[in-house]
Amino acid sequence: MDLFGHMATYDYGEVHVARDQASGLRAIVAIHDTRLGPALGGCRFLHYDKDEAALIDALRLARGMTYKAALAGIAHGGGKSVLLRPRGHFDRVALFRAFGRFIEDLGGHYITAEDSGTSLEDMEVIRSVTKHVTGVSEANGGSGDPSPFTALGVRRGIEACVKSKLGRDDLKGLHVAVQGIGHVGYYLCKELHEHGVKLTVADVDPLKAERAQREFKASIVAIEHIFDVECDVIAPCALGSALNDETIPRLRCKIVAGAANNQLAEPRHGESLFQRGILYAPDYAINAGGLINVAAEVKGYNAEQSRIDTHKIYDTILEICERSERLALPTYRVADTMVEERLAKHARLS
Repeated sequence: MDLFGHMATYDYGEVHVARDQASGLRAIVAIHDTRLGPALGGCRFLHYDKDEAALIDALRLARGMTYKAALAGIAHGGGKSVLLRPRGHFDRVALFRAFGRFIEDLGGHYITAEDSGTSLEDMEVIRSVTKHVTGVSEANGGSGDPSPFTALGVRRGIEACVKSKLGRDDLKGLHVAVQGIGHVGYYLCKELHEHGVKLTVADVDPLKAERAQREFKASIVAIEHIFDVECDVIAPCALGSALNDETIPRLRCKIVAGAANNQLAEPRHGESLFQRGILYAPDYAINAGGLINVAAEVKGYNAEQSRIDTHKIYDTILEICERSERLALPTYRVADTMVEERLAKHARLS
């Protein structure tokens, strides 16, 4: 594994790893940038075929968290943790306690939160051994599940895209295809349904798709056909790299705006969308609602202020769209430039 080569690719400073024989913990914490504050980012708990795949996932995700925090105006840097899920039997509580001790040893340099494969209950276990965790239960002074806030921000981002691309001030009657009906995908469907949107959904778990059909009158398609749906908006809400050489030519939509991290398999795929005239909402700009919400726990949680700040995602996406149109540049490049401007400004003021 070319560890330092991968770190250089994503412009890194730190990667921390831990292994605990007793619990089966194998964990990677990637800390991308701390110029704005201590690194904050979720804890992912998935199966990986190779350790290198877990490392690259952590590196890409943490870099996205730096950009997400900078655009959202949050005083945190970007970090992410990846726990390699054991293949056989394991004690989940013991494993997350071991991970919590690992986080505690980093001394607040990295603050963890919920992500794919982890839950509120896992955050409570981590909290039993370290204070450097957010997204804990409301009963313990936390904000609970961040998914509704992520979904709210994505809905507001879709509204901004619709305003920019279609010249409309509302979503009523539009058709949105949602890939992935997990925590965030479900709440996004709820948000969109309440605003009069026609939904088509797909998920690897048919029960999740059927729930959306039952509760939101969504149509269901097979997961492999979601990118063939003719619609106004495609919302990728599953794992990353959904936008790639195979899927982009199949798109029959005007806008791509979803909750998944790292939607572009490679930066050049942002160029491909631009060349096709498809408006892409950069993932780290539109899906920042969950981060905004959990970051608020660090200074004392205020749900109403989190909602106000999450609604500002509309303004951020609209600015990206307007700059993109004015400069004739892909939206992902515009968003990256905005982040670099904010990080450079902070460096000058520090």
